Amino acid sequence: MEPFVFFGGKGGVGKTTVSCAYGLKCARDGHRTLVVSTDPAHSVTDVFDQSFDDSPRSVEGIDGLDAMQIDPEDEVTRHLDEIRQNLSEQVSASMVNEINRQLEMAHGTPGAYESALFDRFVDVMRDADDYDRVVFDTAPSGSTLRLLGLPDLLEEWIDRLMYKRRTSIDLFEKAAVGNNEPRRVMDGDPVLRRLEERKAFFEFAGSALHDDAAFFLVLNPDELSLNETRRSIDDLREKGFAVRGLVANKLTPSPDPDENGRGARYLRERVETEEARLETIRSEFEPPLVAEIGWRSAEVKGDLLADVAAELDVETAVEPPTHV
Repeated sequence: MEPFVFFGGKGGVGKTTVSCAYGLKCARDGHRTLVVSTDPAHSVTDVFDQSFDDSPRSVEGIDGLDAMQIDPEDEVTRHLDEIRQNLSEQVSASMVNEINRQLEMAHGTPGAYESALFDRFVDVMRDADDYDRVVFDTAPSGSTLRLLGLPDLLEEWIDRLMYKRRTSIDLFEKAAVGNNEPRRVMDGDPVLRRLEERKAFFEFAGSALHDDAAFFLVLNPDELSLNETRRSIDDLREKGFAVRGLVANKLTPSPDPDENGRGARYLRERVETEEARLETIRSEFEPPLVAEIGWRSAEVKGDLLADVAAELDVETAVEPPTHV
C-alpha cells in the first residue's frame, strides 16, 4: 500500500485512536512509522500518554514508532511570519507596515488554517526519508476536504500570478530600454522565482497525494456520521481521491444472553439499530468495511490500543513512493 495513509471523518468518531492503532500495527510489522496528528481535540499525547510537539519523537516502549503533534494555531503564525519575511525582502520599506496589517487580518480568515496545515503536511511528506510509512490523523472532514483540494486550486492561481508578473516585467523592460541595452529584469526577479518555487511545491503535493497516499474514513454507527461519511466519499471522489476503506468505531457491546434488566434491553435495542446501520454501509457504500471496533470500558491506550490494531484489516506492506 502507499507510504502515506490518511484517516479522516467527522469530529469525535475516533480518528486519532484508529490512526495510532494503525501506526502501532505498521511498526510491529517492521515498518519505520510516523504518526502525525493535527486534531488538538484528541491528540497522540492522550493515546500514548506522552508529550509530543511538532517534531517527530519516539513513542516510548514501541520500537520503530514515532509521533508528532502539529498545533494548527502555531502553524498559522509560523506560516504568516514566513510570508511576512518573504514579502518584506521584496517591497519598499513604505509597504512593510501595510503588509503587516494585511497579514494580521489574514490570521483569522477562512482558509488560513487549511493553508498553513497544508504546507506542513507536504513538508512532512517531502522529508519522510527516515520512514517507511507516515500516518496522518486529520482534522474533521470539512477542513480535511478543503486541505486536499488546495493543490489544484492554488496551482491554477499561481499560474495566473506568474503570467501577470511576466507580462508586467516584459512591459517594464520594453519601456525602460529606449536606446540602451535590455535590463534583463525577468531573469533575476525574486517574485517570479518565489512563484515558481510555490508552483513546484503544489505540483509535488498534488502528485504525491494522488499517487502515494491512501485514504480511510472513520465513522460511528449513527445517522449523522453515516450521512457525513457518504458526503465525504462523494467529495473526495470529485477531487480524484478514492476512499480505500471504512472503519466503524465505537460499536455497542451485546449483553450476555441471560441478562434481562433495563440496561440489557437498552443494549440489545442499540446493537440491533447499529447492526442495521452497518448493513447499510455494507450494501450501499462503495468502500469496504475494514474494521468493526467496539467500545472499550477505558481509554484506548497501551494493551487496548494493541487490541484495536489487531482488529484493523488494513495491510501494512509499503510500496516505495513515486514522488518523494
